Amino acid sequence: MVRVVRFHELGGPEVLRIEDVDVAGPGPGEVQIRVKALGLNRAEALIRSGAYIETPPLPSGLGLEAAGIIEAVGEGVEGLAPGDAVSVVPPPSMVRWPAYGELASFPARLVVKHPPSLSFEVAAAVWMQYLTAYGALIDIARLHPGDFVAITAASSSVGLAAIEIANRLGATAIAITRTSAKKQALTEFGAAHVIASAEEDLGARLAEIAGPAGVRVVFDPVGGPAFEPLTAAMSPGGILIEYGGLSPEPTPFPLFAVLSKSLTLRGYLVHEIISDPERLEAAKAFILDGLADGSLRPVIARTFPFDEIVEAHRFLESNEQFGKVVVTV
Repeated sequence: MVRVVRFHELGGPEVLRIEDVDVAGPGPGEVQIRVKALGLNRAEALIRSGAYIETPPLPSGLGLEAAGIIEAVGEGVEGLAPGDAVSVVPPPSMVRWPAYGELASFPARLVVKHPPSLSFEVAAAVWMQYLTAYGALIDIARLHPGDFVAITAASSSVGLAAIEIANRLGATAIAITRTSAKKQALTEFGAAHVIASAEEDLGARLAEIAGPAGVRVVFDPVGGPAFEPLTAAMSPGGILIEYGGLSPEPTPFPLFAVLSKSLTLRGYLVHEIISDPERLEAAKAFILDGLADGSLRPVIARTFPFDEIVEAHRFLESNEQFGKVVVTV
């Protein structure tokens, strides 16, 4: 029997339960990990509340990111062995491969021997944020030196990863956050410019910063009314990549900006990268190089023990964090 987190009904953080269950060994092509740390993501709050793209059968496990030590390997697995310290690229289904538990199994192709210099807590905070930002900014938008890139929800783990990647490529990162509370932290982290969208005129500030060239890339998980000032500030031929829908308000389609500037508005899920072996290998190489040279440094907002998973989810949804929420097991 091992301890896992499950929920038997949809709802708030309080529906999460730690239960003792029997866990099967790894199947063919899988690796079973003795979990040491979990990286928490908004997707887990969404699936728990019934608002995710995946519908869970109840009771259900959850969780996308983990780091730990390999306990066992399934048939056909090569290059990985019990005792290896590893971290996990988020699987395509957290219902099929839930991470929240003392033992968890994952497809071997998504298990990575992370750099020995990383702690388990930091290793659990790597893959979702950097793969999401890499896939959007490099694989899709082809970000290059001199580009202006507007990054909304900039203090999230993905937003911070996007700032680092923009800086690594020589682009200009414009961090957009709701209030000025995190402005200084974002500046110190490396954002070239920071806009508090609830306190400043977003469109005017973007135009002031980017000038006539405009913002070529917008990276947004929010949607809602901000689509209009964001697209108004974009350069001809620019691309807006939408990877979420956090705004409770309707998202307008900025027809005339799209037409007059030949803009691309593109929906994006990180699974595009994860499901393509060639693109995933390129992404992993970029991220591992960045971790090694120090240009990519995961930020942990707060760490919770496994027994406080409910409190960890409450903090995850508080919007108070700067970086990743991590749970130690």
